[in-house]
Amino acid sequence: MCLGVLLSSMAFGAGENRVQTMETLQPQSLRQTGIYALRQIDQDLTGSGVKFGVICRSMTYIDNEPQNDFRPDIRHHCFQTSDLTFQPTETLLQGISPHSTAICSILFGEDPNASHPDIGPFYYEGVVPRVQGEIHELWNFVLNHVYTQEPTDADILTASFGIEFEYPWTRGIELLAETYGTIIVASIGNGADSHNPVLYPAAGANVIGVGVVDSVNTEDLVTNLAHFALAYPEHSSPGPTGNGRCKPDLVAPGNCLAAEVNEPNLYEPTGNWSSYSTPIVAGAVGLLVQKAKEDPDLSLAISPDGGNCVMKAILMNSAMKLPFWHKGWLTTDDDHTAPLDYVQGAGMLNAIGAFEQLIAGLYGPGYVPPSGWDLNLLDKNDATEQAYEITIIEPARSTITATLVWNRHYNTTFPFEPAPEKDSNLRIELWGVDLDNHDNDNLLDYSDSRSDNVEHIHFAADPNYMNYKIVIRFSEDENPEISAVSQRYGFAWNVREPEQTDNIFWYDLNADGIVDDLDFAIILNNLTESTQSDESYVLGDIEPDGAINSEDVEALFQEIRNGRRADWYSSRQDKSG
Repeated sequence: MCLGVLLSSMAFGAGENRVQTMETLQPQSLRQTGIYALRQIDQDLTGSGVKFGVICRSMTYIDNEPQNDFRPDIRHHCFQTSDLTFQPTETLLQGISPHSTAICSILFGEDPNASHPDIGPFYYEGVVPRVQGEIHELWNFVLNHVYTQEPTDADILTASFGIEFEYPWTRGIELLAETYGTIIVASIGNGADSHNPVLYPAAGANVIGVGVVDSVNTEDLVTNLAHFALAYPEHSSPGPTGNGRCKPDLVAPGNCLAAEVNEPNLYEPTGNWSSYSTPIVAGAVGLLVQKAKEDPDLSLAISPDGGNCVMKAILMNSAMKLPFWHKGWLTTDDDHTAPLDYVQGAGMLNAIGAFEQLIAGLYGPGYVPPSGWDLNLLDKNDATEQAYEITIIEPARSTITATLVWNRHYNTTFPFEPAPEKDSNLRIELWGVDLDNHDNDNLLDYSDSRSDNVEHIHFAADPNYMNYKIVIRFSEDENPEISAVSQRYGFAWNVREPEQTDNIFWYDLNADGIVDDLDFAIILNNLTESTQSDESYVLGDIEPDGAINSEDVEALFQEIRNGRRADWYSSRQDKSG
């Protein structure tokens, strides 16, 4: 039985009590991304046997020297069972960081007796409460691991901070990923309202950059912590990067209940910041790593030679497209060269989908099932392409998603400059195949960015074809004189039903639960903004054709006439009288 069917049977039958229990868990952003549901399916998925490295900034500096106040407040009740160590280990002048405390509680926390005056009692459970965690002060980590290129023994590194420009230490972090296959997850930045561009190291080629999905916008705290809307460029830094790469890679909800410092029993909302969406994605990676460690058939997904590419491909390929997902700017002429949405990346984290993608298994080129992944090599001296062939029984009800990831390369000595002679530019193609007459084969879609080391296809299957071929080859822009002969890549693909098309957030642009004149004002403003520049990223293309126009305005106006409201809005209004 597939996990989706199993989850449905649990949610609407014998599992009713479990669902009620899941609704009392916090942070509810973990429910939104499927993490709690995944743990109901496999209760052992707690991060056991996995080691995390959390890189944290000191809060204060004296004479440009970071002080020892980068630590979470381990006196908080949610850390009572956590296995945490610290680098550096000095015991003098210790301090605590509210930022680190919140991040670590989302990752590692567990408190069965938590409560909040506006929420009542709840069970607080982080993403990976059974992992071993090591908390690193940033510059201590840079000096001891980045500049020396000495790896930690962590399976996953995560960082909820960033800097506007690329520096030797940010490239050194990417080199750790390339050299050791370390999975590195970092926050992308907090958007235009915070004057944040895409931030490094999250903007780096070999790092998983995470943006934030806002919670809904109501006056009710319980509602805001349980329901989430979209990623907005005002609050989640959009790409492209200065060198043209699409970022972020993924988004996740960020408004979490999290531990407060100096108050062992207190939890408070974090707000919509990418610092707090990042540990959710990193923790989900930890659950996948745990499964891959336990199952020898999945071990290549965590290989030191490219495993980070596999995990990144699995996460991105399984992500959920939110309303208004499109590639690049709000036009239709760049879909082949911009592999990702500039605010959503590949979409929102989908923990169950990622787990299904992982356990679907490893398959090499040739005939493959509708879902799987591969860690392989493309070599100019061997074969100029690799092809994966699938059959779809009901193409009219299917969407094909395929994601290709490979590492960029860097010189191994400071200042870790790019090594283009080790790089390649790859391309992914989707072909409809006529087994009876290959003259009728048709190139349906392709992704061929000049800048990215990610290629992504999300394509509604053609009803005229049941057989498809996904081809990985060197890009037409590849320069054989200055590029590598071979390139290792991670690849994931799946076939699934399309995402929900009647999501209220196509119309409820301010996420307050009701479609009204306020949303109408937003779409009119976005219509004006979109006509002023081809390089715009604004919401409002409801009838997706690459432009905000009168059809979109009419579609929104129709929902206003219908008085459309979200279920959670109606429930809140009923309770208030």
